[in-house]
Amino acid sequence: MKSLFLTGAVSVLLLTSCNKDEKLQTTTSLEQQKLDYQTRQIELEKQKLAIEKEKINFEKQKDSLDKVAEEKAKKQTQVKERVVYRNSPRSSSGSYAGTSSSTSRSSGTSSSTGTTATQKKGWSSAAKGTVIGTVGGAAAGAIISKKNPGLGAVIGGIAGGATGYTIGRAEDRKSGRVQK
Repeated sequence: MKSLFLTGAVSVLLLTSCNKDEKLQTTTSLEQQKLDYQTRQIELEKQKLAIEKEKINFEKQKDSLDKVAEEKAKKQTQVKERVVYRNSPRSSSGSYAGTSSSTSRSSGTSSSTGTTATQKKGWSSAAKGTVIGTVGGAAAGAIISKKNPGLGAVIGGIAGGATGYTIGRAEDRKSGRVQK
């Protein structure tokens, strides 16, 4: 019986000592796995930061290219404005056009450059319609009114001018010369 008890005690000691080594090995392997996981996370974070840096650099380059394009567009509009500004007094033949160009010169270049860039050369459809409507209405009013042709011409000119202006303004909107 003594030998059986002694053999059982020795086997229990051996089994418990073997289990302790395995427990130590599993705890060290778990710690090693945690460290490996953390290093992988750190590497992923580094890669994310590198991608973000690339995005920022790309956006900076895009912004600088946009600024260069805007500067080129400004220079082109300035050149176009200068050409329009120089040619508009020479091409105008009426006294009314000459006075309007001199008033735009005296108002300063900053206010006239914004308006000359959006305006197109030549008469607008609204202006053409007003002139044609006024002349036609005045002629028709003078012919229709037999007792007082002067009064008929004035009334017909006003009505014809208003009608011509509205029709011409609608055409300007369709062509894109004037925005709604």
